[in-house]
Amino acid sequence: FLWGVGSSAYQTEGAWDKDGKGPSIWDDFTHKKGKVFRNETGDSACDGYYKVKDDIQLLKELKVNHYLFSISWPRIMPTGIKAEQLNEKGIQFYNDTINSLLENNIIPIVSLYHWDLPQVLQEKYGGWQNISMINYFNDYANLCFEKFGDRVKHWITFSNPWAVAEKGYETGEHAPGLKLGGCGAYKAAHHIIKTHAKVWHSYNNTWRSEQQGMVGISLTSAWGEPVDPHSQTDRDAAERYIQFHLGWFANPIYKGDYPEVMKNYVGRKSAQQGLGTSRLPTFSVQEKTYIKGTSDFLGIGHFTTRYILQKSFPFLQASSYHTDCDLAKLVDPKWPAQGPKWLYSVPWGFRRLLNFIKTQYGNPLIYVTENGVSEKVQCTQLCDEWRIEYLKGYINEILKALNDGVNVRGYTAWSLLDKFEWDKGFSERFGFYHIDFKNKNKPRYPKASVDYYKKIISANGFPNSREVENWYRTAMDTCSTTHQLLATDSLITHMEMVTEIVLPTVFTLCILISVVLLISYLQNHR
Repeated sequence: FLWGVGSSAYQTEGAWDKDGKGPSIWDDFTHKKGKVFRNETGDSACDGYYKVKDDIQLLKELKVNHYLFSISWPRIMPTGIKAEQLNEKGIQFYNDTINSLLENNIIPIVSLYHWDLPQVLQEKYGGWQNISMINYFNDYANLCFEKFGDRVKHWITFSNPWAVAEKGYETGEHAPGLKLGGCGAYKAAHHIIKTHAKVWHSYNNTWRSEQQGMVGISLTSAWGEPVDPHSQTDRDAAERYIQFHLGWFANPIYKGDYPEVMKNYVGRKSAQQGLGTSRLPTFSVQEKTYIKGTSDFLGIGHFTTRYILQKSFPFLQASSYHTDCDLAKLVDPKWPAQGPKWLYSVPWGFRRLLNFIKTQYGNPLIYVTENGVSEKVQCTQLCDEWRIEYLKGYINEILKALNDGVNVRGYTAWSLLDKFEWDKGFSERFGFYHIDFKNKNKPRYPKASVDYYKKIISANGFPNSREVENWYRTAMDTCSTTHQLLATDSLITHMEMVTEIVLPTVFTLCILISVVLLISYLQNHR
């Protein structure tokens, strides 16, 4: 069983325009005012581009088996088009990262796409709305297989494509910020699924025999629980919720087509609008065969659960992905929620989701690719007992799912560092390590959860309740000491800032006063 942590390129690397990197849609999006909380950007993020060695030391400290990270497409291909330009410095950066991980006995799990599309492809072609992305992405993927595939044996084509489609092309909350209601998300997803299949076949035909690696996809989904488990209507609504999230991508890959319920609902709503064809695109017979079976493993991102009930939306001329599925989401006010109001801790939902995957898709090999909790607090909190509780609860449900016969082989906690959280800026913190973003050196400080997760990894789970209780106490003691160190460092940083600003100002004033006095003196002597 593999234990690890993850992160993504745009959220951590920074160096947005350094060493030949091209702009991404997130660079463009965050540079527009009003798109991100406090107009923050990932221009420097965690300075991960310059701190690879430091961050690998943190991974060693955690004793992880693997590290999941993403490659920035525009860092190695500035325009996104292979024929136009390759950036050797970007390729070297990822070679160095991969080599350093392996030297420290850490397995690299690499995502080819965690949302940072080259801006040129968005401007020229409309990004994932355009079918030409399939070949451009395939060229990029093949370059990665060629340059890194001798050492990387776990590839993820897309990380959470649901968010790429829905937030990028339906609501516009994420880059590229388009609000193409009713069609945009479905079209983007359609092209992403076809792209994923093409990349899997490329690897299968060209690289697999030599490199012996695996290619999968990482899908993020909450669990949907019927409000009334005895009501068939609520049970159907909960099933629909999962199919419109997870099934949207998993069904074509494992069964060859979109879920029947999606086709029925979107088709019916499209007809009510007077459209001749469904807003949900269709796969040809050849495409269905080509796409089916294109995953050597299924990556699963999971954070929370919702109660689901049936809710019929009145007929609207402007239908959307959200009104297509005819349901409403609820939460239990008793569920713990430390930070943002979307992330409630509901561990039992994870076991149900994993069992659903086992039943629906023929018990595929699963790696948990994202699971974690953020805090949304203004003051620094290193003693993150809620994260410890979250980890304990969710990892325990994976163990139960394993006992149910689910083929889950690895767990990736999200995330290694506090980082740039998309449209939320730096206001949400998912990291095991706290970063002081006000300090230009971006120092990392371990939270209590570091000590706790390290113990889980060493014991490969939970030995007994008394020992686990001891882990908790030790972690809390450790974080108190780190807190004192952080407080001291913050004071020093504050003093340095004051020194940097105040001393030059005082010095300038002294010179100005001296000049005035000198002029006055000379005039008097005349």
